[in-house]
Amino acid sequence: MLSKVLVANRGEIAVRVIRACREMGIATVAVYSELDRSALHVRMADEAHALGGQTAAESYLNTEAILGIIERTGADGVHPGYGFFSENADFARAITAREVAFIGPNPEAIEVMGDKISARQAAERVGVNGVPGTTELITDPSQVRAFGAEYGYPVAIKAAYGGGGRGMKVVADESAVEDAIESAQREALSYFGRDEIYMERYLEKPRHVEVQVLADGHGNCVYLGTRDCSAQRRHQKLIEEAPAAGIDPDVLTAMGEAAVKVAQGCDYVNAGTVEFLYEDGAFYYLEMNTRLQVEHPATELVTGVDLVEQQIRVAAGEPLPFTQDDIAISGHAIEVRINAEDPAEGAFLPSPGPITGLHLPSGFGTRWDGGYEAGDEISQFYDNLVGKLVCWGRDRPTAIARTLRALDELEVSGVATTISADVAILSHPDFAALAHSTKWVEETLDLTGVKGSSDTDIPPTDDEPLVQREIDVEVNGQRYAVRMWVPETAQVATAAAPGGSKRPKRASASKSGGSAGSGEVTVPMQGTIVKVMVAEGDTVEAGDPIVVLEAMKMENNVCAEKSGTIAEVRVAEGDSVGGGDVVAVIE
Repeated sequence: MLSKVLVANRGEIAVRVIRACREMGIATVAVYSELDRSALHVRMADEAHALGGQTAAESYLNTEAILGIIERTGADGVHPGYGFFSENADFARAITAREVAFIGPNPEAIEVMGDKISARQAAERVGVNGVPGTTELITDPSQVRAFGAEYGYPVAIKAAYGGGGRGMKVVADESAVEDAIESAQREALSYFGRDEIYMERYLEKPRHVEVQVLADGHGNCVYLGTRDCSAQRRHQKLIEEAPAAGIDPDVLTAMGEAAVKVAQGCDYVNAGTVEFLYEDGAFYYLEMNTRLQVEHPATELVTGVDLVEQQIRVAAGEPLPFTQDDIAISGHAIEVRINAEDPAEGAFLPSPGPITGLHLPSGFGTRWDGGYEAGDEISQFYDNLVGKLVCWGRDRPTAIARTLRALDELEVSGVATTISADVAILSHPDFAALAHSTKWVEETLDLTGVKGSSDTDIPPTDDEPLVQREIDVEVNGQRYAVRMWVPETAQVATAAAPGGSKRPKRASASKSGGSAGSGEVTVPMQGTIVKVMVAEGDTVEAGDPIVVLEAMKMENNVCAEKSGTIAEVRVAEGDSVGGGDVVAVIE
């Protein structure tokens, strides 16, 4: 068994892995960026080491820094979590070259399945067919137009080396091809470090069904049921459930067997997920994610299998302790992703900032997997997942009712969250009747009046007790915490913002586009300008995009709310802005 595992990730998944290691008696090493110096995963680990930098590229995607920490700490295993390096074959190869266990598949399997084009080819070789698409990378917009002319629109442009909806753009017609290619490449490069893209036909009303597989190094491979992940916005999941309901059991079995074929076809070892699109009784291979999925707890609750524990045991060379015949599905589980994101009546705007209060639900069949506690901050530079609420019930209606009860108990203050949208989804008769699809949230669900709350009020107190404070110090790059007791009102020194650069003038309005008719175009949240769409003197119509804002790894168009002429552009590509900042003026 491994003795010390470095967790090459942050947030909720890092906490999840650290907990599993602790239960197994394995020491843990956390890594952190400058912004995560006091993060929950850092506080929980046995050791914590600084990567430096703020953005993902400067920190969690810094291979040399991570390899150096492995060397210094003597870690004999690395768990990549999901995102970042979890599907990067070069990183996995660099780990295994040092005779350190990579807690995931072998680099060759990552290369085959990480490249979505070769993954399609691998699936076809074992008789598993996908959605109509290409096996060539997109190098010119004319390829997309030719594909659209042959198969029709919409067309999905997707990151070749990624997943989770990141770097995926849907092209409605040929006029949007160039912008979609550019946006998909930017997101893919930002999130996965590579910008290659490909395309496939975008089905109209499919359900997103995936199969959890687990394989060891002794030739054993099983599937642990299915999950339905159809409640999505921007091609990213909001609510997942296990098993996929309302589908013929024979079809689900065929999916499971197809998933095992795909895994065995590339000599896959460890946990992975094979994704399918299901429509009108037929299913199509979509992709294989060569990592642990965000929604893995739903499978854990209905199978009783600790997937992270099994990942570690498989990486240590142990065989699976069960066969396919041993896998039994009990009841129904629903997982709700709680994101720091304002539903904003369907706009879903990222909401970074400090969590000033967090009250978690409890009770029978109720689980919380979180990456933050009250006092922690959600940064604009990383994913906005606060945590996952997972509820089990003896059947689907019971699981839905229990999840709604738990959501009613869950309180998050300081940032807006998706809780109100989650309630709207789970309460809708379409969801209960399994009449929803991957496009249902954006095209059918009425979110009028559904907004997130970012209440930051702190209850007053008449007492002034002593409180425990922690001061973080680093010695040779390793983090230590010094504790002391001080009066609650004691001042804490804060550093000035780095760079000292001048920020755009802040307006009183905080909504995207500014107040109707004001002419001031404002951004709705903190983020980075990745593209300026206009220049001074340009004529624009209401609804035209003015800038593209990236926040929490998502791109958002900030649009004009009135027609007129651009009198002033106050930002450039690469500028950092805050919620309410004026980026342009229309006359």
